[in-house]
Amino acid sequence: MRMYDIIMKKRDGGILSKEEIDFFVRGYTGEDIPDYQVSALLMAIYFNGMNKEEILNLTMAMAESGNTLDLSAINGIKADKHSTGGVGDKTSLVLGPMVAALGVKMAKMSGRGLGHTGGTIDKLESFPGFSTEISTDRFIDNVNNIGLAITGQTGNLAPADKKLYALRDVTATVDNIPLIASSIMSKKLAAGADAIVLDVKTGSGAFMKTEEDAFELAKTMVDIGNGAGRNTIGVVSEMDQPLGFAVGNILEVIEAVDTLKGKGPKDLEELCIVLGTYILIATGTAKDEAEAETMLRGVIESGAALDKFKEFVAAQGGDVSMVEDMSSTLECKYVEEITAPVSGYVTHIQSDAIGLAAMVLGGGRETKESVIDLSVGIVINKKVGDYVEVGESLATMYSNDVKKSEDARKRVIAAYEFSDEKPEVKPLIKGVVK
Repeated sequence: MRMYDIIMKKRDGGILSKEEIDFFVRGYTGEDIPDYQVSALLMAIYFNGMNKEEILNLTMAMAESGNTLDLSAINGIKADKHSTGGVGDKTSLVLGPMVAALGVKMAKMSGRGLGHTGGTIDKLESFPGFSTEISTDRFIDNVNNIGLAITGQTGNLAPADKKLYALRDVTATVDNIPLIASSIMSKKLAAGADAIVLDVKTGSGAFMKTEEDAFELAKTMVDIGNGAGRNTIGVVSEMDQPLGFAVGNILEVIEAVDTLKGKGPKDLEELCIVLGTYILIATGTAKDEAEAETMLRGVIESGAALDKFKEFVAAQGGDVSMVEDMSSTLECKYVEEITAPVSGYVTHIQSDAIGLAAMVLGGGRETKESVIDLSVGIVINKKVGDYVEVGESLATMYSNDVKKSEDARKRVIAAYEFSDEKPEVKPLIKGVVK
């Protein structure tokens, strides 16, 4: 078998066999096939696409290119959730404790954020002492005993994906649904869960800007998961404005804790209820949507979800005393109101601009080497559909650097659009893919 023939076959619109896909993934991971040949194949895939079988075979080859997490020692059905990313997306911090409080086993591997704000791991490190660098044995014990554990991604989990993504990033082949779907799902499959719920974002703060593309990505990933024997469901959700109000690491943790206390933003609570509903259904914990929603709202009202969150944080070394008074964690130097330049209804908030404002303040990473300032960020006070008077606060900015604050302030103001007419507010949940 020759890489040249595989490139030519896909260039001419052919369908690659499992053996051909395994050959190129194995050869590239083992550094037997050079970048320039894989670059040519990626571009051929970009233009000619892949069918459902090819995508599944590519995903499985990448998932099996390194270590896989053996979760067989965990009792019961193991669930996982993945979000394609967005601004103010702190759902894992709320969703995990909610479903764990109902007996679901959530064994989750998360990464650090590269972009506007930190990832789930960065946010959890707001709790002094919290560690995701735990052994596999402790990870499994925590899931068995508590129902929830979050650990950092291992260096050898789906190494083929890491190599291929780095190459896609410099060859203009990132924006391709078969390659995006196989990249995401290879890591999910390697992480060992039995049931997977996907939150696919669409809008100005999402990678998928249009609903059509978001549904196509969701369908492709659901097909991969189900084809690999994992019960997989996709939820397409709105990201045309930030989720909740907080954008920034500690600020998002505070908002997540408020949501577990039943005092959080309604959109964040709604999304967690919907994602939790499909986790309960996928794991057989609830028979239908109505039963699942009742169960999920029940653990918030009873305080069981908050108690589970505390148990989870303590089990991974974090100081849970701050959960009772999260405001004590706000230690930045400057708190400033960003005011409206005009009066009118908010018709649009450019989500990625708000995210970039948080990153400018130091709340995110421009490169992998960047050090995050966990204390900074933006809390938006007006969302789409709200009326604002000139001079009224649009957002509150938390910062530690005056120069950075000026740049961030301009970005926040520019992100808002206003009108004299009240806009129609888009639904948060666009649809479900099974």
